[in-house]
Amino acid sequence: MKKIGLLTGGGDCPGLNAVIRAVVRKALKLGYEVLGIRGGWKGLMEKDVEFLNLDSVSGILYKGGTILGTSRMNPLNYEGGAQKIADNVKELGLSALIVVGGGNTLSVAKVLFDKGVPLIGIPKTIENDLMTTDYTFGFDTAVSIVTEAIDRLHTTAESHNRVMVVEVMGYSAGWIATVAGIAGGADCILIPEIPFDIDEVCRLIRNRHKRGKNFSIIVVAEGAKPKDNEKILTKPAGCGDVRMGSIGNILSEEIEKRTGFETRVTVLGYIQRGGSPTAFDRVLATRFGVKAVELVEAGVYGKMVSLQGNQVSYVDLSESLSTSKPVDVELYKIAEVFFG
Repeated sequence: MKKIGLLTGGGDCPGLNAVIRAVVRKALKLGYEVLGIRGGWKGLMEKDVEFLNLDSVSGILYKGGTILGTSRMNPLNYEGGAQKIADNVKELGLSALIVVGGGNTLSVAKVLFDKGVPLIGIPKTIENDLMTTDYTFGFDTAVSIVTEAIDRLHTTAESHNRVMVVEVMGYSAGWIATVAGIAGGADCILIPEIPFDIDEVCRLIRNRHKRGKNFSIIVVAEGAKPKDNEKILTKPAGCGDVRMGSIGNILSEEIEKRTGFETRVTVLGYIQRGGSPTAFDRVLATRFGVKAVELVEAGVYGKMVSLQGNQVSYVDLSESLSTSKPVDVELYKIAEVFFG
């Protein structure tokens, strides 16, 4: 019987289990066996696998995380790592490999495809920063979580006449900050694509106080940076990622020092990618999983499934990794209408 291998790599994300469920259900209907690979690329390096059946995926649709586990291990960082993966795919008798992950995971997939491994990529990033798909699953969930947090912070900010700085995920793209900031009624949104002027931020806050609004909500993406300054970096986090310094804390201190207004910071961190996926993300992840298996059945490899408008299609892996997707300028202009 033909076998499909399935792995989830990189950071966890709401909707991963919906993908796994969809791949297994569709593949079984088409007569495939599905071999789940534990721990991302690490599991394939070590041939840590398990067969997935209907019982394996029963009741996982609404659950966050991934039943297969994940890691940020990059086989390209090990001598002969890519060849080891390719050899293990053959030894496991896999007809094809479905790889669910973000830019780093899919970059490895592209190298393996070039080495002759038949595979399909499924995009996964809550930051929604892949250029060749309109949306990635997990993004809608993250926005919902951040919006709820902003709603809750409004009441305590107003009660105590405070400035609240909310730091959210978004190293190179500020989609979460922008969309959740609009939805939550933020008074200023700072994103990596547009270096900010701290004096202008403080001016907006002072103007609100002059109007009798003695509280403010500032949403800042972790990768935001002040004008004429470098991003505030700490240390490498593996797989080419970079951990940011706490821009929220730095911004909070500067605002309080310059305005004299009591300021607090909330760093949402991993809360944004935990818990149950929204209905939108469950459906999108399901559609991606089904489409990936359909591409395997058609013998179309080296592709990444993609949402284009309301249709799930696919693009070349190389095309999907060419550049990241910045926040839509027009969308940010809408947000600016409500600043201050």
